[in-house]
This record gives sequence, structure tokens and C-alpha cells, in this order.
Amino acid sequence: MQVLLVGLFVAAVSASDVSLQEFVSSNTQFSASVYKRVSKTTDGNFLVSPFCTETILALVQSGCKGETAQEIVQALGLPLDQAKIEASISAVLPALTQTQNYTLNMANKIYVKSDFEINPQFKNLARDVFGTESESIEFGRKQKAAQTMNAWVENQTRNKIHNLVSPQDLNDRTKTVLLNALYFKANWSQAFPVAYTFNNNFTLLSGEVIQLDLMRHYQKHFNFVENTSLKSKFLELPFEGGQASMVVVLPNRKNGLVQLERQIDKVFMAQELSKETVTVFLPRFKIETTTNFKSVLKKMGVNKVFDQSQADLSGIAGKKGDLIIDKIAQKTFIDVAEQGVEAAAADYYLIALPLSGPPKSIKMFKANHPFIFYIKIHGVIVFAGRVTNPTA
Repeated sequence: MQVLLVGLFVAAVSASDVSLQEFVSSNTQFSASVYKRVSKTTDGNFLVSPFCTETILALVQSGCKGETAQEIVQALGLPLDQAKIEASISAVLPALTQTQNYTLNMANKIYVKSDFEINPQFKNLARDVFGTESESIEFGRKQKAAQTMNAWVENQTRNKIHNLVSPQDLNDRTKTVLLNALYFKANWSQAFPVAYTFNNNFTLLSGEVIQLDLMRHYQKHFNFVENTSLKSKFLELPFEGGQASMVVVLPNRKNGLVQLERQIDKVFMAQELSKETVTVFLPRFKIETTTNFKSVLKKMGVNKVFDQSQADLSGIAGKKGDLIIDKIAQKTFIDVAEQGVEAAAADYYLIALPLSGPPKSIKMFKANHPFIFYIKIHGVIVFAGRVTNPTA
């Protein structure tokens, strides 16, 4: 796929480090909330990027006022202080994107109805803090508007996400469309040898057994833990450089996914992983998902921003009630294979331990039944999802 110095010294924690850790905390909570809602309304495999939605909504709330802003802040778990929100974003975006070990391209864009003039202060904040551009567009010219927005998404995701916006979604009354695009590609710190991939059984939630290819690592060192309370195994597969990794969470029972998902808050919490010798079996899989985040957010208590009689986005443009959010859609894609991972979203490491002898205990991690996974960078959950059928 595509993370100790000992001595006498005075350590200083930078403000950006504190802001990053605060963001990690809120991101973990938000990721669990999103996963919980999506899993209840989606059958089979799915992939979401809570991080995408989190960043674009943090921007939107910067242009909201009163209870409209409060609802978004509470759902995201962000601090009430706008300066702290901006400090968190200013800390996390460079931390995630400024690296040569993997590719992470992220872009936000806000399209606003052409007869609304964007508040210059908001436009500057969007550009300087969030790296977001805003653009006026004529939604009434539905075909052209959709083509314009979809072309932007395709370009930002290296042609992995197509047709995010449908012309049927647009009309003269459409006032705002939020787009967030995220492209991630990374190589495993140690690739799965292609020659080790073999055909084996995979048991679906229905009990049906299918045949598919399982990638394999034989007695390698990975961060691993068996969580007895969650009745599951956690395996961390690092990407080159160590800042990013994929965590795979495998229920002990072949039909244990549903029970595990009921405790998703604990699943996404930091685990006490330790370096172990592990034989790993993991299927190759591809997932593409479209998620209506407006529905998800309403279930999380975000309502006013969608209601013309209550929405106050006057910090973006117009006055209270002039501007509302019509659509928040996210389309995601991931491809997991022997060499690494390629993933995209549009929102509308391995240290070998020296062995002095045979390993004391070899752990087995055989993902031959449904599991949860998430990709994190510097602790931030960027993608999360589940695999119920790798061949679907």
C-alpha cells in the first residue's frame, strides 16, 4: 500500500502540536459518529472520508452565525473559539500534506449562486486557512454547471471520482454546493509479495463461502493487539515513511461484524498496539461509495444550515435566510492491493525487529470474513470503511 531520546532537557510543546492533537481527538469522535450513521443505512462494503466532511464543514461554520454555527461545531466536536478552530486547521493540513512518502492531495471548493457576492473576509479566510477557493456559478444552466464541477473533482482526484454532481440536483433555487476532493496514494512500507497471493475461502455475513485471492505476509513484524473486550484483532499496516497507516479490525467470530460496529466509538480509539510477529492474510479489494452527508449530518443534529427559515450563513454572503446548504454529497474510491493503496474522496511505517532466535509467539491475522478498516495520518482518520465482500 500505498510511523526516544533520553536525557536532561526542557521540552516545549508547540502550539501547532497542541492544535493537531485537539483535532485528532475531535476527528476520532466525528469519524465514529459518521461511521455509525452510514453503517445503519448502507448494505455491504462502504468507504467514507470523515476528514473531508470535517474540514469543509469547519469552513462553512466560519461563515455561519448563532445557532447555525453552534450546531456544526457541536457535531464536529470542535472548540467554541473560532481562533482555535482556525489554529487546528492551520496545523493539520500541512502536517498531512507536506511529505514525500505518500501522495495526499486535498482541495475544497465552494460554488455559490452567481447573484451572491462572497464576503471578502470569508473569501480570504477560506483561501488562507483552509486552502479553499470559492467561485460563482449559474446553477440554472444545469448541464454546464454540473460539467464544470465534475471536471474540477476529476482533476483533483486524478480521474478517480466521476459524476459527483448530477444536473438533476441543480436548479434556479440552488444556492450553494460544497465540493471537497481528496486523493491518497501510498506504498506499503513492505509490499505483499505477489507470489504469496493465493486463492482461499472468505465467509460472508450470510454464511455463504466464496473463493477469492488473499494477499499474504509470512511472519513479519507489525503493530498488533488482541482486544478481548471488543472480541477482535487490530493490525496496523504502515505505509512508507511511517506517518500513515491502515488499521484493519477483524472480529474474532466470522459473523461478529455487527456486534463490533455497535462499539465503533471504541474501535476508533487509540489501541495499545505492540510489535509482534504476525502472519497476515488480507484480501485485495476495491470500494466506491456515494454518501448523502446531508442526511448523515441531520441525524447528528445539524439542521438549521439546511433550513431557509433558520439558516444564517451571512458570513459567507447575503443576509440571514438568503443562503442555505442544499447538498453535501461525498463520493469515495479505494483500491487495496499488494503494492499499496490508492484512494480518493470527493465531498460533492515497518521496523523489523532483530531476531536472536525463533519468535516466541507468532500471531495469526487472517481476514477471511468481514472487517472494519481505517487509514490514519498523524493520528487523523482520513478514510474509514468496512469490507463485507471483497469481490463486490
